[in-house]
Formats: sequence, structure tokens, C-alpha cells
Amino acid sequence: MTQIDATLISVEEAKALLKDRSDQINERFPQLKRQGKYILPDYRLTRKREAFKIRKHTFLQRHARSYVAFDSENGQTLWMHNFSSLTEALFWLDTGLKPGDTDSSSSYKQWKAKHEEDINGLKDILRERSRKRKAAKEKAESK
Repeated sequence: MTQIDATLISVEEAKALLKDRSDQINERFPQLKRQGKYILPDYRLTRKREAFKIRKHTFLQRHARSYVAFDSENGQTLWMHNFSSLTEALFWLDTGLKPGDTDSSSSYKQWKAKHEEDINGLKDILRERSRKRKAAKEKAESK
């Protein structure tokens, strides 16, 4: 069984990835500081134009039950996509395909069945983080 190579990151780490990408946007051969595959839960990417500027800027926006997948494995390009489920984000990071894409070697359903244990492991980590956040929030409110 192959394990999915994806790391859950915080919003600060995601912003650092975006800043690193924007700092090197005009470089001929960019060299990103962090290489790998990452997932940011509960956020989505939005693009908008700043006033009087032609270039579109990418922003992270809080959005419950959504995921942003970042792939900078080659060290020069940061690929990013929004996903509505963790499984879809992991599928894209692992195969480079979106669930609707057709590929002769494997389908989304086959891939999902094969990696169910890894997916559930990441979901458990997210549930535990959520429980800790809620407990900390309740503790702060009770003081």
C-alpha cells in the first residue's frame, strides 16, 4: 500500500508559500524555499485585481469544509487548486488528475478505495485539531 505524501499546513505556512511564489514570479529559474505537497483545510483561494493594477493577486479566504492543495514538488512552480473534499485534494496531489478526469491506469473510485486508510488518517488528524480548537475556545469563554 502506498502512502499519500501530503502534509497538513496552517494558514501562516500557506501564506509563506504564496509570498515565496510571488517574490520569485519574475525570476527566470525560481527556486522555492519549501518543496512538497500540502493541504490547507477550511480555506479557499480567491483571485482579484487590486485597484489600478493589472496583475491579479491570489488571496486565501476562510471557507468551512473546503481545501486548498499546494504542489511545489518540482521546486520551481507552485500549483494550487481549490477542492470541496479532502479526498479530491489528495487525489489531485497524488495523481495530478481531478475526479472528473479520465485516465486509463486508474479511476477516482479505484484510487479512493486503494487509499482509504491514508485518507481516514488525515481526516482523524483534522477532527482532533477541531476538537482541540473547540476545547480551547470553550475554556477561554468560561474564564
